[in-house]
Amino acid sequence: MLITHDTRCSLDTVVDLVNTAPEDETTDRLVDLAALADFVRKHEISDVGVLSADDLAAVHRIRGRFAAIFASDEPRTSASLINELIATAGTTPRLTDHDGYDWHVHYFAPGASVADHLAADCGMALAFFVVAGEQERLRRCEAPDCRRAFVDLSRNRSRRYCDSRTCGNRLHVAAYRARRKEAAG
Repeated sequence: MLITHDTRCSLDTVVDLVNTAPEDETTDRLVDLAALADFVRKHEISDVGVLSADDLAAVHRIRGRFAAIFASDEPRTSASLINELIATAGTTPRLTDHDGYDWHVHYFAPGASVADHLAADCGMALAFFVVAGEQERLRRCEAPDCRRAFVDLSRNRSRRYCDSRTCGNRLHVAAYRARRKEAAG
C-alpha cells in the first residue's frame, strides 16, 4: 500500500489524538487549551485560527469517534464512522503547496475549525486503509496494561505492540522469566 507523506502525517496525528484519551479518569493528555495548542503545534496543523473551549470540546468528541474506528474490526462499521466524520467536517478537497511543501491535498475547508480539520484529513487517511482492505492495520496494543492505538505498517502485518522497545520487550522478558521459573521447578 502506497502511503503518501500527507497520509502518514495524518495517521500519526490521529494515532496521537486517540492516545491522548484517558485510560482512566486521571490521564487525559488533552485536558485544556494549552494542551490542544501544543498538539496543534506538534502536528503542524495549519490554518486553525484562535483555539477556544468549543474547539477543545469538539476535538474530544471526534477523538472518541476515531477511537471507535480503531476499536472496530468490521470494515462496514468503520466506513460508516469515517463517512460520518468526513461529512460532518464539510470535506472540501483542494490542492495546496504551502510552507515549503510540494503539492498535496487538504481535505478540510478553508477556515475550518481544528476538529473539522482533523476529522477531514485524518478521516480520509483512515478511509484509504478501509478502501485498500487494510483496516486490520488500525490496531490497539496487545499488551494487557496498554491499549494505545497504532497503525501497523509492517510488511507482513505482524506488529502487535505500540512500541516493541517498551510494551513488546516488557512482555517478552516476562514470558522468558516465567519459562525460566517453570523450568527451575
